[in-house]
Amino acid sequence: MQPGRTGLAVCMMVAAAFLNSLDAVIVRLLAGEVHPLMIGFFRAFFGLLVVTPWIVSRVDLKASPYRVLHVVRAGLKLASLVALFVAFAHAPLADATAINFTMPMFLVLGAWLVLKEHVGISSVGGIVAGFVGVMIIIRPGASGFDQWLLFALAGAVLTAASQLMLRRMALRDSADRLVAWNLIATVPLGLIVMLPVWSMPSWSQLALLALQGALGALNMTLITRAFGMATASVLAPLDFLRLPVVALMAFSFFAEVPAAQTWIGAAVIIGAAIIGTRGMTLRRKPPVDKP
Repeated sequence: MQPGRTGLAVCMMVAAAFLNSLDAVIVRLLAGEVHPLMIGFFRAFFGLLVVTPWIVSRVDLKASPYRVLHVVRAGLKLASLVALFVAFAHAPLADATAINFTMPMFLVLGAWLVLKEHVGISSVGGIVAGFVGVMIIIRPGASGFDQWLLFALAGAVLTAASQLMLRRMALRDSADRLVAWNLIATVPLGLIVMLPVWSMPSWSQLALLALQGALGALNMTLITRAFGMATASVLAPLDFLRLPVVALMAFSFFAEVPAAQTWIGAAVIIGAAIIGTRGMTLRRKPPVDKP
């Protein structure tokens, strides 16, 4: 990779970390006023509006060999977002973000159990250590146990399931079509599940929802282009910048100060994710099985 392009890719990933943190802040600002199912729908709806010109001009939707699987993956993605939104609305933002970092470990576990990929000792150790980190943050059985963090954990599991589907679908479909179909399928699904809890948002709430959708589309674009410029080994660790950024924003907007166990547990989870996924990468099957 060219140094200049790698530097630009790093800047894009840093910007994506800030955008992702703003997403969490917007959800917290809307908490108690807009139902998480409505937030999920509007995020997909406004995000689709932003990228529609790109879809129309560049993506051949009819060429996709999948139909039902796009809907299933969109359902998993929507469910993972709603679960994370519930956690952001009720739990400390830094805690929910740290728990969400377990997604790569569930991805490795799923690749082992479902896709029958080989998992080495380092990957197993990473998975075990990751769950230890989760226990440190959640503290089950303690007086300070926050049940809302279980939604962040559920979001990580659902995201991993969606990513497992993506890995298999990417063997026969292009990245552009997979992204486009996911957005298109999510909107009607979001509308259906939102209708039972529908209430008309205020103009200020709609503005925040529109901003969230636009930021989500921009975040997706930045990450996609960044990974096209530099290797995953360089960029993937930068995703963990979300934790200090969201902690700073949570303190600035809501006066939240992460507890010591949040940083300790997050450090364990991040280290486990790096070790576990690296072990999986080193032992991965031939290139034909890569997305």
